Order: sequence, then C-alpha cells, then structure tokens
Amino acid sequence: MPAQADTEFELDIPVAEYSQESTGVFRTADGISTNDTGMAIYPPKDLPMAVNAFAAKVSGAQLDLRGKLPDGGWTEWTDTGFLDASTKTVQVRLVVNESVRTAHLTLRNVPSKPRAGAKTPLSYRVFATREGLVGGKTANGHIIRERDHFAALPSRRGLSPKQTGSYSVQVCAANGRCAWAPVWDVGPWNTRDDYWNHPRQEWQDLPQGTPQAQAAYQESYNQGLDQFGRDVRNPAGIDLGDGTFWDALELTGNAWVTVTYLWTGSGPHGYIRTPDDTLNVRSGTDSNAPIVGIAGHLAQVRVECETVGEEVTGTQGTSDRWLRIARGSYVARAFVSGVTSVVTC
Repeated sequence: MPAQADTEFELDIPVAEYSQESTGVFRTADGISTNDTGMAIYPPKDLPMAVNAFAAKVSGAQLDLRGKLPDGGWTEWTDTGFLDASTKTVQVRLVVNESVRTAHLTLRNVPSKPRAGAKTPLSYRVFATREGLVGGKTANGHIIRERDHFAALPSRRGLSPKQTGSYSVQVCAANGRCAWAPVWDVGPWNTRDDYWNHPRQEWQDLPQGTPQAQAAYQESYNQGLDQFGRDVRNPAGIDLGDGTFWDALELTGNAWVTVTYLWTGSGPHGYIRTPDDTLNVRSGTDSNAPIVGIAGHLAQVRVECETVGEEVTGTQGTSDRWLRIARGSYVARAFVSGVTSVVTC
C-alpha cells in the first residue's frame, strides 16, 4: 500500500513477469496488458498531494510519467524525473525491454516556477511524408485502416494512448487545407527526437523546431545518419496516415507543412467524436460553408471561441453552437466533447 509523507509519496506499480520471447504480452496485477507494442499504460492515479518530481526504480523497462493539467490536458510523457507542472493526478507508462518484476515510484513536490497562464501551442514548418502501412500496427497498438487519420512524431513523449487524442497535431498545407489528427505512432526516422521541445531528448545542439532528420538530410548532420545509423533519405519530421495526407490535406506527394503541437498550448479545448468517420471543418457555421479541412476521430482541437450557427445533431446531442478551432475554421459543437469555459466569438 502507498505510504504518504509530508513531502513525498511512495507508489508501487503492480507488475507480473514479462517475456517478449514467450508471449509478447505484458500483464499487470490490475489486468492492464499490451500486445507486441511492448508498452503498458496504467489508469490515472489520484494523489493526496501535488507532485512535480519523481524517482523510479524498475529493471527491464523504461518508466514514463505524465501529469494532468488544470485545463484537463496532460504534460508530455517523461522519464527525466520532472513534470512540467505540479499535479495531483499522474499516469504511468512502462516501455518494456525484457523481463519486469517490480516497479516503484517516489513522487515529490520540489520548488519550481509557477506554470504560466494560457499560452499558444508551438508551431513549426516541417517536411511531411505519407505513412501508409494499412493493416500494420502503430506504436500505441492501433491497427491502421484504409484512409486512416492519424500522425506519427519521432518521440514517444507525444504519443497518445490507444483510442485517445491527448496528443494531437494541427497540420496545414500550402494549399490552405488543414487537418487535425491524433498522434498514434512514432517516427519517421527517429524515436527520441522531440524537436519541438527545448531542451530536447537528443541532438540538443540543434535549433528548437528542426527535426534531426532534416538536419541530417540538408546539412549532413551526424554524417547524414539517423539515431540508428541509417542513411537519412528525406528530411521528414512527421508522418501522416493516408486519410490525413490525401483527404484532409489533399496532398499528392510529400510536402512541407506547418505543424501545431496542440498539447503544448493551454486553454479551452475538446475532442472530436465521430466513431468510424471524420468531421468536416468549414469556413462558416453551417453545413453549406466550404470545407477547409478535416478532423479525425478523437483528435484534440483548441477552441478559440463559440458562436451560433446551423442546428446540428451529432454524437454529443443537438446544438446550434459552432466552435472556431483556428482562423476561418469551424466545427459543429454537436461532435466535440469536453469543451468548457469558451468565450463568445
């Protein structure tokens, strides 16, 4: 059982032995399991105290932690021992390498600067490639479908758990089309290149916003090789599912795009709810307004404001409210869950 102290909190993580060779499945005492992704994600844990630092004792795995933010979002997954903000709700992820029998966390609250108020999410221009691989499995266990709507980034720090969009991107092409997609895979090229952050996991001498693959391709950085020693053959910093690439952005080939890493911002947001479908993003507040993009199921959207428009019936009921999720981009609130504290346009 966890033992509380004034300044720290002890937490044992229930695990059972894992063997990739024998079963390819990791099971915990709580019944949490993974398939051959080699990851186990535990339910969120509410704590009796706010924490922002941790120490992990685990063998045969990497223990990542994230914390819930006041606006309902999450910090990024991290194994550094520090969270981006103090929180009373944490979630554990084990990335398993071999046999794991025990895992233990010591959680603390240490002096830190207060988290800033509402902020604009980070945005960078990077090269996008199409992932394809229909029928394959993403890093979070999602089976890729035809015309699928998701994205891949080269770090697990921004990887959404399966069937969630807690880490999502807004991607806009030069043709004016935009897409909103959850991050469900890791790549291209690298797996520890959170280039949107400062400091970043690896390649800390590169400018923030420059993917390592881009520097390797354009400037022969790291002798033109990725972290695995492969010859980098394009500068890609994001992979896109076929539906995001072809249908949402209407791209016909690999292209430079502007990517906004939505979880790095704060303030009102919601999640698209269109099981087995997508949601058209329109230039106005009725179903006849031109389509300017597409949002995938479970994608997070940042909500700038709310206004009245055509009454629509969707997965969240019937409403005449429309949400502006970017300049000149609106979605019907009837298909968006979890929206609170939105101002009027």
